[in-house]
Amino acid sequence: MSENQGKHRRWLGWLAAAIALIIIACWPTNYYIESPGSAQKVSELMTSQANKPDSHFYMLTVAERPAGLLDYGLSFLRSDESRISKQELLAGQSTKSYEMLQHYYMTTSQNNALYYAAKKAGRHPQLKYLGIYVLDLLPGSSFKHKLSVGDTIIKINNQHFDSTPAMMKYLRQQKIGQKVQITYWHHGKTKQATGKICKVKSTGKPGLGVELVDRTQVKFTPKIKINAGSIGGPSAGLMFSLTAYQSLTGKNLTKGRKVAGTGTIDAQGKVGIIGGVDKKVIAADRTGAKIFFAPTQKLPGMKAKDTNYAEAKRTAQRIHSKMKIVPVASFEDAVAYLEK
Repeated sequence: MSENQGKHRRWLGWLAAAIALIIIACWPTNYYIESPGSAQKVSELMTSQANKPDSHFYMLTVAERPAGLLDYGLSFLRSDESRISKQELLAGQSTKSYEMLQHYYMTTSQNNALYYAAKKAGRHPQLKYLGIYVLDLLPGSSFKHKLSVGDTIIKINNQHFDSTPAMMKYLRQQKIGQKVQITYWHHGKTKQATGKICKVKSTGKPGLGVELVDRTQVKFTPKIKINAGSIGGPSAGLMFSLTAYQSLTGKNLTKGRKVAGTGTIDAQGKVGIIGGVDKKVIAADRTGAKIFFAPTQKLPGMKAKDTNYAEAKRTAQRIHSKMKIVPVASFEDAVAYLEK
């Protein structure tokens, strides 16, 4: 073998080794990496016929990416990153259903935020319950090949309901195996389908075997609209409500301070727990926020040290942030703090 042939073989060997290392490094795992996302000005997502939205309110996101083998290993060296299994993140849903769920959560969050802000501003809003979105069809559901993800169920046995809990209560009063007729919207058209009540695995109670979320519509004047683009989930509810309230009242709540925060909001103005609060504290700190609102909600069985507020305080201390971490249980808590 000539010297040139030997060099050629060594070069091919190194190339093959490099390709193998790249393949191993990029080999997919069953995990996602969560890291601090962006701090987005709410005013950039909101259009208002009232006063100009204050540009000092910020909503926050958590970035998620599929983890390759190398990325997964290196994430243990990055203190601001964490790992979550695909099963835990998607909760058994398909990726499409998960993305649609986040979109519908965002829509519901916007409606609740606008409704409550308009109510507190004395604008007499109307929140209309339209039905429930179909997010996923579970194994064992007799509607699996009749309904599609994104359909809206508006009636059951020709009965219309004012809320999802009312509909669920009705379904749980039915017998497993009993026939039921549903009326639903599919691509703007009203349709009907008949199936059977099944035993829902997660609850052990009668139901349709369908993953659901509220579909609502809010109306008031002057109009305010929110376009969050591809951002999903319900966690921006509090910041949407504060920005909308400021726009409707003209009050100077921020006084030039960058105000960030997180938390869901319901139609009664209660602020709810969210995920990834530590990542959001880091994102807020990086953008120079002076105030960070964190939910104090404590779920059944949860210890005080596990609330969003407690975790936000620990994270701020760990990264030596000068932000003021403010506990909130309601919309009124946040407004009262800003007005003081």
